Amino acid sequence: MGTPVAVIGAGPYGLSVAAHLRARGVPVRVFGQPMVSWRENMPAGMLLKSTPAASSIDTPQAGHTLGDYCTHTGEGRYESDWDLIPVETFVRYGQWLQERLVPELERVRVASVDRVADGFELKLGSGEQVGARAVVVATGLSGIAQLPPELAAAIPDGPSAAGPVSHSSQHHDLSALAGKDVVVVGAGQSALESAVLLAESGAASVRVVARGRSAVGFGAPPDRQPHFRPRSPFGNAWSLYALTRHAGSFRHLPVPTRRFLVRRVLGPLGAWWLRDRFVGRVQVTEGRRIVRARVRDGRPVLALRGEDGQGGELAADHVLAATGYRMDLAALDFLDQGLRTEIAVRAGGPLLDAGFGSSVPGLYFTGLSAAASFGPVMRFVCGTEFAAPRLARAVARTYG
Repeated sequence: MGTPVAVIGAGPYGLSVAAHLRARGVPVRVFGQPMVSWRENMPAGMLLKSTPAASSIDTPQAGHTLGDYCTHTGEGRYESDWDLIPVETFVRYGQWLQERLVPELERVRVASVDRVADGFELKLGSGEQVGARAVVVATGLSGIAQLPPELAAAIPDGPSAAGPVSHSSQHHDLSALAGKDVVVVGAGQSALESAVLLAESGAASVRVVARGRSAVGFGAPPDRQPHFRPRSPFGNAWSLYALTRHAGSFRHLPVPTRRFLVRRVLGPLGAWWLRDRFVGRVQVTEGRRIVRARVRDGRPVLALRGEDGQGGELAADHVLAATGYRMDLAALDFLDQGLRTEIAVRAGGPLLDAGFGSSVPGLYFTGLSAAASFGPVMRFVCGTEFAAPRLARAVARTYG
């Protein structure tokens, strides 16, 4: 095999790109643990917000959709918009797809990536050094969890599942917080579902703190979607249709518009099926933002203030920040610092061309790291249908 293309990451985007590259005959080496973020950084019992039609990993070969997996293994069928997909099922689906289409996956960490004269040099956690003509970064949520600075200031050693403050990505088993008073910060799906799972796992009390008035809301069920608007994987709306079906045009929008759309579209909003489990079980403090946080006698204490200037303190046994993720090149510390400084950044992420290539020749980004160029659809599994074929085609054209 000639000098390969390296794919870093083995979640939906990494596996999809690898399958497309292999189908084009491009030598490829894929590094990472399969579906690791979904296995370790999502809470047990979580349900996917996307519908079954929007939850398949794109591949060039037929027979590898979520429905095909269910047929092959005998798991329950997920077909209609009313069917809810457990995260555990989706993880097994991703692992099944990996075993069939990317069997050569190398379950090893990439410690560093440096530029060399004829491409890139990767140093693996095993100590092996690997040459690559091109590198595809598909590391998903790894290392880019966002914590409000007011919370971060209270925990100099950083968030921890066992400490007074954590990020939602640090919890797989929320029953570890059973018997505790927990405050969840955020108003998106992650925050509201985490709050429900905490209540159902035996937390003594659960309270959601959300900025803005009437910040906690839930989407409409499938039969209440406006039928005169076009369908998208996330609901019936012209804006959602445009952002999912015409992602290639997104990068031509002005930078401020792109930044706004990535942060605001498709959130914060809970799924329609979460409402009944939430109401009556979770307390809500709306219209209050955290202005200061401290830890007193091992317990976090939040100072809150509203737009009216009124405030107060809120103490708990634990604060869980379900405050999402934000692309930060500094978090991709496996990329050599000199290499990172060469990457042009716009709208909060790498500036990418139509083939997902960055300003560094041979360095590509996909998944969440591509959202600043191609829109919020890159935050979801269905974005693999747009991203992987285009990226693979661009790589094959130059490095195949």
